[in-house]
Amino acid sequence: MSLKVDRADMAFTFKGGMLPMTVMELASADPEQIREQLSGKLSQSPAFFQHTPVVLSVEKLDEPHLALERICAVCRTHKLLPVAVRGGADPVKQSAWALGLGWFPPSDGARARSLEEVPPVEMPAASTPEAAASVASGGRIYRGTVRSGQQVSAPDGDLVVIGAVNAGAEVLAAGSIHVYGALRGRALAGIHGDTDAGIFCRELHAELLSVAGNYKRLEDIDPHLLGSSVQVALRDAQLGITSLA
Repeated sequence: MSLKVDRADMAFTFKGGMLPMTVMELASADPEQIREQLSGKLSQSPAFFQHTPVVLSVEKLDEPHLALERICAVCRTHKLLPVAVRGGADPVKQSAWALGLGWFPPSDGARARSLEEVPPVEMPAASTPEAAASVASGGRIYRGTVRSGQQVSAPDGDLVVIGAVNAGAEVLAAGSIHVYGALRGRALAGIHGDTDAGIFCRELHAELLSVAGNYKRLEDIDPHLLGSSVQVALRDAQLGITSLA
């Protein structure tokens, strides 16, 4: 005898998916050392620390027992949300499960790229007036796609990306950000507090937009603006998004 379930009565369905996720690769198991470094990062990129889910990678740590609960508490204090642990011996796995976290086996390392150690790109000659002005003011031009897991920054001026920013990637600038392609990752302009900075892109699908610490996530963006050319700027201390069309 088979039972038929009316889809209208179903409470949920399982679906496979590839969601962008930041991996926090631990080189130290000392919670206080982690706290100190996170405090410094928070001052550089405050909008990134806005309940961002992270996977704690312990693959580089040769310690079967970690103060995992304290490490997670440090992360949450800095508005990072640990959702899973990657790697580690069986006691680490058991600790993760006891804390309500997921656990992933160690990666093969083939696709992983560090947000800290992406090699710098040589700055080519500017091909547009906007890019030329950016270079002249101490900014940076990046040619090509900013891929998932990669971070590109311009700590002293504007950032011009002549290409796309993929989901899971991050672009940061002390000044404004110009993306001559699709923006699907995170874009943080005015990271040192410049309220006159802005974000300009040809095709908006961003996971997070931030200017001087004021941010909007994808779910906060007017659906009518998705896929269009836009500019993002602060107006009366509120982050506004308007079409460039």
